[in-house]
Amino acid sequence: MIEKHTFVFFGTSPLSIIVLLELEEAGLLPDLLVTTPDKPSGRKLAITPPMTKEWARAQGIRCIQPENFKNVPYELTITPSGGKWDLFIVASYGKILPKRVFDLPKHGTLNVHPSLLPKLRGPSPIHGAIMNDDSEVGVTIMLLDEEMDHGPIVAQKRISLKEWPLAHDVLHDLLASEGGSLLASTIPLWISGGISLKEQDHSKATYTKILKKEDGFIYLKDDPYKNYLKILAFGDKPGTHFFLTRGDIKVRLKIVEVDFKNGNLEIVTVIPEGRKEMKYVDFKRSFKE
Repeated sequence: MIEKHTFVFFGTSPLSIIVLLELEEAGLLPDLLVTTPDKPSGRKLAITPPMTKEWARAQGIRCIQPENFKNVPYELTITPSGGKWDLFIVASYGKILPKRVFDLPKHGTLNVHPSLLPKLRGPSPIHGAIMNDDSEVGVTIMLLDEEMDHGPIVAQKRISLKEWPLAHDVLHDLLASEGGSLLASTIPLWISGGISLKEQDHSKATYTKILKKEDGFIYLKDDPYKNYLKILAFGDKPGTHFFLTRGDIKVRLKIVEVDFKNGNLEIVTVIPEGRKEMKYVDFKRSFKE
């Protein structure tokens, strides 16, 4: 029988869901889930809850959605039974936890990060690995401190890949699953005191940034392989795009599908601004007419 530990899970994104599913598979369900507030989504801007909130609702797990941590939510200060939380876990939450929050549980706060820290700290490590053509990938469980992805390493796993490069969604799901599995095996050892911390080599740290829509611009005359890596890395969100010009007409085209063979990049499918998805050769033909 798995010993029951009380813990809170902070998560919002698809990566969070995959980590939660791995924990569920191991018989480790959080007692409380913390996620970001509902927000407008889609063309009609309907108010939509984070997918982790929907998961928690299906599991019958209580969920809170604080706007910020100026005032620490009461639910984080004490368990439903009146004791102190054993552990907090953060996996792609989307907000920075202040020290007064991550120091609350008995055994601190663990963070799941999809890179081999200190490499690729920051908000977009999966994008960074692909764009850097760095096939040495892995996941890290670290103890949260006040600097971004800076805390000591609790557990780490390198992952062997049969092929490279991978599209963002493929690498994302792989790292999220491996991260959740590593976390599930780490939690009981960490709480029992069976793991020694390892300080990161901060001199080897590399960093990633928040990606914006404009970062997805592709200049087709650039190196074809680098463009291919960027297209794989950016996936559907934030996506990649380029422009075609004819006289005074300038059209933005979102890249949907590409092919890379013999050092050449071929644009297969695009979405022209204001139009539906179509073959690039068909668009070029109509654009020249």
